[in-house]
Amino acid sequence: MSTIVGDLARVRSAFRKPTLTLLARRKWAPLILAVFTSQFSRDRPRIPAEQFHAQVETLLDELRLAGEEVPDGTARDLCRGWVDGQWLSLSATEDDVEEYGLTSHAQEALGVIDRLDSDRLEFGESRIKTILETARRVATEANPDREERLRRLDEEIGRLTVERDRIAAGGDIQAATVEQMLDRYNNLNALLAALPGDFLRVSEAVKRIHRDIVAELRADQRRSGEVLDDYLRQADRLMQESQEGRAFTGAVDLLRDEVLMDDLSEDLDAILAHEFAERLTPAQRIELRRTVYGIHRGMDTVLAQRRRLSATLRTHMARHDPLRDRELDEALRVADTEMLRWMETAGPRARVPVDLGLAQVEIGHLRARLYDPQNDAPPPPLETHAGGEDTVDFDDVRKQGGPTLAALRAAIEEALGEYESVTAAEVFDALPDDLRRPVEILGLLHLSVIEAGAEPDPGDTAVFEAIRPGGDRRSFRAPNLLLTGVPSAGPDIPAAAADEESPR
Repeated sequence: MSTIVGDLARVRSAFRKPTLTLLARRKWAPLILAVFTSQFSRDRPRIPAEQFHAQVETLLDELRLAGEEVPDGTARDLCRGWVDGQWLSLSATEDDVEEYGLTSHAQEALGVIDRLDSDRLEFGESRIKTILETARRVATEANPDREERLRRLDEEIGRLTVERDRIAAGGDIQAATVEQMLDRYNNLNALLAALPGDFLRVSEAVKRIHRDIVAELRADQRRSGEVLDDYLRQADRLMQESQEGRAFTGAVDLLRDEVLMDDLSEDLDAILAHEFAERLTPAQRIELRRTVYGIHRGMDTVLAQRRRLSATLRTHMARHDPLRDRELDEALRVADTEMLRWMETAGPRARVPVDLGLAQVEIGHLRARLYDPQNDAPPPPLETHAGGEDTVDFDDVRKQGGPTLAALRAAIEEALGEYESVTAAEVFDALPDDLRRPVEILGLLHLSVIEAGAEPDPGDTAVFEAIRPGGDRRSFRAPNLLLTGVPSAGPDIPAAAADEESPR
């Protein structure tokens, strides 16, 4: 007989997991994953709840304007539904601020989308070499034969010695080409992209233990010592028997080695120094450079969840008084017995005298405020303005608004058309007076960094002479960026603020 019955059961079990549940939602799955992609990243793994609700509402409005169909309900309701589907996690910080974060299931779903959307081949030269090197290393570690281990070590030492002697004798060093480096970068980036999901799986396993332990403590059906022993057994089983726990334990031993992390940082700097890095976007370069920080943050996520669980147990053990709880239980049982005995002889409207231990205090009744529908009535509609002689000039309103990015782009293109390179301060000084408002400095810096790819140097600054709409002149000191390429049209995103130096 074939294994079809077992295979069908295994596939059904996989389809019940939240990852495939999300991907199987054919109507709204693309929208949900698009929201996750646009809002979460390696540098932004968690977002405050209220802020995320506002961002989701804005995204839904943009999709409606673009003619896209969006689900009904408020952003808050949608987000809560995504939490129920185990695609988003909702937790509180130490400051009691609720934050959303992607679960490991959502990370897996996004990984599937990235692989399906990518045009590159997964079996490039770098991927094949990684497979071969990993297989050889694993085979060496798996073989306990001493002679075989020595033979392999001698072969590796011999090969490296020959290469070292060749280079020391003046042999040519062939640097990797741009295409080869892109292939190796894609392979490395694929490995790094899997790390956040791996860390999240361990964190979610600890969170499940936390939830079960809290439920046990609140039920108070077992002694606290038994619950604590159960927690220790589950935590030990998670880290030693589960696949995620063993992987995390082994990873932590390596990640705590500061020498290895320093070497990784130097290797990443060397990779970004290659000319292929010019083909990467600024976001990709920043993300690769912050790899070590992202690894440490993922590890801290798991450790923080374990500390939260330990704090819950410590608080319960410190505040839980078994003697007082037994006295309260005994008092409630006595009250229940007396109440049953009293009900045998009490009539309808009979009152029970209750001694609260309060001397000379008589309590008649508590005032209650009934619900008034007017409290929730909407405000009256706004009055229609019939118009008048006072009108608002559009140019005056525009002068109080943000930077004129279209005009700034044109000015940068014109300057780069005359000169091979030009600084941001020179471009600003050549602008007409109506384009030299202080806010235009922000727009110019934004276009220079985000679109033209200028690299800011903290030590190189210049004074920008700005003219306010009223004619006042102000001096601002800001980074003096060097522009060498023509910017492309991009989103109008506010730039970072310049520092005001002195009034003029």
